[in-house]
Amino acid sequence: MTQGNPDLVCNDLTKDFDDFRAVDHVSFEVPQGSFFSILGPSGCGKTTLLRMIAGFQSPTSGDLLIKGKSMLGVPPNKRPVSMVFQHLALFPTMNIGDNVGFGLRQRGVDRSEIMARVDEVLERVGLPGVTARRVDQLSGGQKQRVAIARCMVLEPDVLLLDEPLGALDLKLREHMKVELKSLQAEFNTTFVYITHDQSEALVMSDNVAVMNHGRFEQIGAPHEVYHNPGTAFVAGFVGDANKIEAKLTAVNGAMLTLETESGTQMHVEAAHSGLSAGQRAQVFLRPEAIELSKTDGGQGVNVSKGTVKTVLFNGANSSVTVQDASGHLISVALPQTGDFAELCPGAEVFTRWHPQKARCYPASER
Repeated sequence: MTQGNPDLVCNDLTKDFDDFRAVDHVSFEVPQGSFFSILGPSGCGKTTLLRMIAGFQSPTSGDLLIKGKSMLGVPPNKRPVSMVFQHLALFPTMNIGDNVGFGLRQRGVDRSEIMARVDEVLERVGLPGVTARRVDQLSGGQKQRVAIARCMVLEPDVLLLDEPLGALDLKLREHMKVELKSLQAEFNTTFVYITHDQSEALVMSDNVAVMNHGRFEQIGAPHEVYHNPGTAFVAGFVGDANKIEAKLTAVNGAMLTLETESGTQMHVEAAHSGLSAGQRAQVFLRPEAIELSKTDGGQGVNVSKGTVKTVLFNGANSSVTVQDASGHLISVALPQTGDFAELCPGAEVFTRWHPQKARCYPASER
């Protein structure tokens, strides 16, 4: 990733539709040559934000700059951006070469130059010699690369991608994550990618913005967003997590003692949590942060005896659901050591987790 002045800057962007606020005072920067993802559930405002960057919608207030120049009032065809849509929008009556060269023809570029640039960009996306083929002769992954080539041949400063993998089957989607990241590195172009799929955002991005109710809840590197979620929403939305409601009963420095309604005690190490004794809290705990054993392993905090309720086999991502003595159901990542290969529902097990592994937030947080 190239560091330097940002290619894209959004300052306090807001978009209202009558009395509904779709985007609520959003500010962020995207460095040149980086892969920036906006992750959030349907209806959170991410598509509206992308359309404002593209110029298809005007902000109610705020400003956005590309290469340091404000885009307010600049029509879409005059902005240094290109956009890959979810359904790609390739022209079925045109061959691949004409599809890729369409934008250049609209700009009045000489035919010989168009042919040379189309051949070059198709070579760079790994599709040499396909200019004469029809769209329906391509696989789903090849169509994705053609859509990207059609954008990249225009040499945009910023490429916008609107959930472009959503229509693909699971295996192809996994493959295209790697392809997209490789293509972004190949072209060294700034990518702004929106998705509701956390795996896409975490795998491909240099930075991820998690969006909810029109606002960014957190912006950070994928590992930071995953391991140190800034809000309860981020903790619950990004990755799998067990959510436990509890009351804070004691604060001893960074160590919090909490108790569930059934009387189960938990200890969470959470400096700067902002919580005080007596407050209701939400505790989030990743399945992979929980150790599974057949014995209690001696004394320790956050050790619980339970009964296996379900075993979900998913290869390296297999998990078990354990019900503790209080009736809580906890999802635990199944260790890939082979020690639990014969684990069945009804088996007695022990769970244990370190106080640093959980995250704690006020229960009132949205």
